[in-house]
Amino acid sequence: MIPGNRMLMVILLFQVLLGESSYASLISEEGKKKASAQHLGQSHELLRDFEATLLHMFGLQRRPRPSYSAVVPQYLLDLYRLQSGEAEEAGAHDVSFDYPERSTSRANTVRGFHHEEHMEELQSDSSPETPLRFVFNLSSIPEEELISTAELRIYRQQLDDAISDPQPTGDDGLHRINIYEVLKTLRAGQLITQLLDTRLVCHNTTRWESFDVSPAVMRWTQDKSFNHGLAVEVVPLNPTSRHRGRHVRVSRSLHPLPDADWSQLRPLLVTFGHDGKSHPLTRRAKRSPKQRGRKRNRNCRRHALYVDFSDVGWNDWIVAPPGYQAYYCHGECPFPLADHLNSTNHAIVQTLVNSVNTNIPKACCVPTELSAISMLYLDETDRVVLKNYQEMVVEGCGCR
Repeated sequence: MIPGNRMLMVILLFQVLLGESSYASLISEEGKKKASAQHLGQSHELLRDFEATLLHMFGLQRRPRPSYSAVVPQYLLDLYRLQSGEAEEAGAHDVSFDYPERSTSRANTVRGFHHEEHMEELQSDSSPETPLRFVFNLSSIPEEELISTAELRIYRQQLDDAISDPQPTGDDGLHRINIYEVLKTLRAGQLITQLLDTRLVCHNTTRWESFDVSPAVMRWTQDKSFNHGLAVEVVPLNPTSRHRGRHVRVSRSLHPLPDADWSQLRPLLVTFGHDGKSHPLTRRAKRSPKQRGRKRNRNCRRHALYVDFSDVGWNDWIVAPPGYQAYYCHGECPFPLADHLNSTNHAIVQTLVNSVNTNIPKACCVPTELSAISMLYLDETDRVVLKNYQEMVVEGCGCR
């Protein structure tokens, strides 16, 4: 049995063995009375084994238990919708960024990190152009995952006075955003830094700005370098400017916002990596269901098998999709094998021999084509992960 088919069998069994209530619903009243405590204990043990197998397949050490404060960045949700084809299916054209073809072409895993506010000392009297240090905890990135690119996303919002004065005079509304790697921190609060990326922006636009911080993040993760964080500096080109970077959302203390707004507008570090186990993320359109023969046909074909994550109690940590159509293969491989049964030469020979010698088994109906799905979920540390998983959906069946 090939790995994809084996995984689907595990999921199917896992859905059956949800617990005592679901187990009881599958047996008769007489059988319920005969079920012993030992039998139920064995069922729960099986359930734990199946769950551990699935979590291992997803690269998790234990079942995530998200906290109430866990936040799913809109960027990763939009990226999932674009990558999975859901945005095109819904006719949505309002995503606020271009699909990062270059970053995703070498990655099968995308992770989002908010900075650790409790590890930073932000002074309430700091001016907008004072460099602010952001510390990111990247310990949840597995050792085998190689980071190919990383970006720091900063949100800036159009100022009210920019609406009435959309064209600034001279360089009055222009600012330069500088992103530094913090190499060392001094006792006086000073930072020893190295410039990573910079951009000239204007106060009259609302949008996210993305900065390349790959060199720093790759050193932190691959070379196990100490992470002193990143620093963001907003410098007005005109020192007397009345705007002075007030449109750049880099600190809760500098920009009083409701908690709900700040959770989505705060700086976000996004890493693109590959664990060497599956193909990179690719933007794709939603596949249309393939036409199948009549349901009464008993020959080998694809059957529906919908895996609902809420049925297995995983909808609290799997953000999207809520479930997916996995399908499975079932049916007869009769002699002689017809062309539409997608048989190999070996299966044809085996079926021929079976017709004269029943000691030789018939060819089996198995998946011949499998495709991947993308999952957006919260890991054990409340970090949001977008990951590509291979061999999750049966696309074709045949006799083998």
